[in-house]
Amino acid sequence: MRDWFGRRAHVSWQIAVACVGLFVGVSMAAWFTAPGMITLGWLLTGILLTLIACMRQRTWFLLFALGGGMIVGYWRGGLEQSVLDMCTPLYGKVITLKGTVSDDADVDKQGDTVLRLKDIMIENRHLSGAVWVVLSNSINEIERSDRIAVTGKLQQGFGTFAGTMYRAEPVKIERPEPGDIALHVRDWFAGAVRQAIPEPESSLGVGYLVGQRRNLPEDLDAALKVAGLTHIVVASGYNLTILVRLARRLFERISKYLATLVSGGLIVSFIAVTGISPSMSRAGLVAGLSLAAWYYGRKFHPLILLAIVAAVTVLVNPYYAWGDVGWQLSFAAFAGVMIFAPVMQAFYFGKKKPGTLRQILGETVSATILTAPILLYSFGQISNVAVFANLLILPLVPLAMLLTFMAGVGALAISFAATIFGFPAYLLLHYMTQTTQFFADIPWAVTELQLEGWHVLVMYVMLIILMLFMWHRTRFDLRDTNVVE
Repeated sequence: MRDWFGRRAHVSWQIAVACVGLFVGVSMAAWFTAPGMITLGWLLTGILLTLIACMRQRTWFLLFALGGGMIVGYWRGGLEQSVLDMCTPLYGKVITLKGTVSDDADVDKQGDTVLRLKDIMIENRHLSGAVWVVLSNSINEIERSDRIAVTGKLQQGFGTFAGTMYRAEPVKIERPEPGDIALHVRDWFAGAVRQAIPEPESSLGVGYLVGQRRNLPEDLDAALKVAGLTHIVVASGYNLTILVRLARRLFERISKYLATLVSGGLIVSFIAVTGISPSMSRAGLVAGLSLAAWYYGRKFHPLILLAIVAAVTVLVNPYYAWGDVGWQLSFAAFAGVMIFAPVMQAFYFGKKKPGTLRQILGETVSATILTAPILLYSFGQISNVAVFANLLILPLVPLAMLLTFMAGVGALAISFAATIFGFPAYLLLHYMTQTTQFFADIPWAVTELQLEGWHVLVMYVMLIILMLFMWHRTRFDLRDTNVVE
């Protein structure tokens, strides 16, 4: 035991353990806060402990890294909680707040406009986090990045929302100049795609390209949920990974530097177009760090990458660790694809590299298994046909993205021939919509089961034990997995 504690630990593992501690510290702040620990002194103490651990690089100094990370995380979470506590007395009162629209507006079943506001100002006080606002009627002209003032009764929030406001009355809407340029480019190109491809296929194609799910017809959106295919039409790591891999492989033939530059530009552009959602913040960081590691000839262990990205995202927005289901599902799916899937492939098939079909099957099954506890706990249902639907559709998504892009470019170049350019994309997208609807119509497509919190904990403990057992039998080097290769 003494020899183990004296062993040298690579600095990357010290950083990873510190990141785990940071995540734990942020999570703890949601349950209790000690005002005495939300001081600059405690922050400097946590940073100092982490630096000591990184400099010494011995196994037993991992405890320093864990403790330092927990202190920094608790400080960050406590700071956010203190700001939130300042607004607690306002719950239940009619107030006027001002915020920036952070995402595309939704329309609920009653026809009212639903907004997600950030950069909140309440009575000249800044409120961290976001507020969920439902207007008293539908207002179609509200866009992402608009600045809006609303009046209504502020209530306690949920998930990543610090507060909610229902039946709110808009007071003032301001649109900055030149506004959200990425949004205008997205809508401009989406309009060209819709000129070339009829609905609902055009909305599906646009969803593939830019993750714009909110314009999907209601019946298709519901079918995608039942078939377990929603992840391919939301701004997620899958869409981004396809684009980055394609750019890297194309431009690598010219130079490694150009491949990295173009791929990095795609990551920034894609996030600018889709907006910074919890899943996109995770996907963008994973893709960016993996691309940097590839450029410098290094390899990121998925566990280290997972810890770093989790810590960075909750450091920026502690609400992610306090109940954001999208963030949780994104990380669970990532762990399934990057950790569980390759270990399972090695356990059942040895060192033989999987083909496209076996890789997609393994990744789909793994992501489904690791996200199932969260889905059952949060929504009380899970798709039974997701594996089959993904096998028939997922391999064709890159081609669908390419054909949809070509249809949009063709419609912009020669508008009178738009339908000709869009016909190949329409055929493929029509196959996908029909396949999705077929699986959604199966009577046993969905299982409904509500889990308790302790059920989820037990299930993940069992899954971790299973992964450790398979890894122990195979000794698979997880550093060989990279999302951009």
